[in-house]
Amino acid sequence: MAIRLVAMDLDDTLLDSRLQISDHTTVMLRRVVDRGIRITLATGRMFRSARRYAVQLGMDVPLITYQGALVKNAVSGEVLYHRKVPGDMIQPVIDAARAAGYHYQVYFDDNLYMECLTPEGQAYAELAGVPPMVDKDLPNRLTYEEPTKIIIINENLPALQQMEMQLQQRFSGQLYITRSKPHYLEFMNQEATKGRALQAVSEYFAIDRQDVMAIGDSYNDIDMLKWAGVGVAVGNAPPEVKKYADYVTASNDEDGVAAALQHLVLKN
Repeated sequence: MAIRLVAMDLDDTLLDSRLQISDHTTVMLRRVVDRGIRITLATGRMFRSARRYAVQLGMDVPLITYQGALVKNAVSGEVLYHRKVPGDMIQPVIDAARAAGYHYQVYFDDNLYMECLTPEGQAYAELAGVPPMVDKDLPNRLTYEEPTKIIIINENLPALQQMEMQLQQRFSGQLYITRSKPHYLEFMNQEATKGRALQAVSEYFAIDRQDVMAIGDSYNDIDMLKWAGVGVAVGNAPPEVKKYADYVTASNDEDGVAAALQHLVLKN
């Protein structure tokens, strides 16, 4: 086995608690690229939110964004893969959010839309570094236009988990439902997973899955950890995620990505 492609989650994996890529990790990534190994991002973030980190690292590759719903080249803008939320699945999700009084947001054309600007929505926009677009007619728009992704946000984790269980049962095999952070409940096309998107990127470069390494921290990363030849969980990942990893590295605040690259890629 020789690693030829490395896919990394952003938040709580490649990024530290300050939402930065450390100098040490940047150096290690450049060493990996100098060996002819491709690196890419695999994130739940919007393309426009993820792209600035790709530019910082000099990536000219397809980026996996929106949990895998959109795979788009960081430089050329070529779209490799795009799967939207099916129209007949949208309304029940929105109805559940509105009935519970939870914040929800959707994405059209790589823009962030909200029916109203809530504290949860404002915090998300600041984290993503993307200005929100408030549209009071959003429920009507969702009756005729399919978004790339839907997110419901609520800090009451037991209540959000209960909603997740109910909607998982309702849409079993029809929607991909996951959480990127404990209070972010996300809804995508059933083919919009990081594992399926990583497969598309590896096929694009004619790289066998056994030569692919994936690094992540959360539940939305499990699919790609299982698909890749080598799955790596950072030390801050919950136990439920670590059990799917072939290797557990240090935390995101301890240069876990750099440590994994040094141990599994650069030492060979």
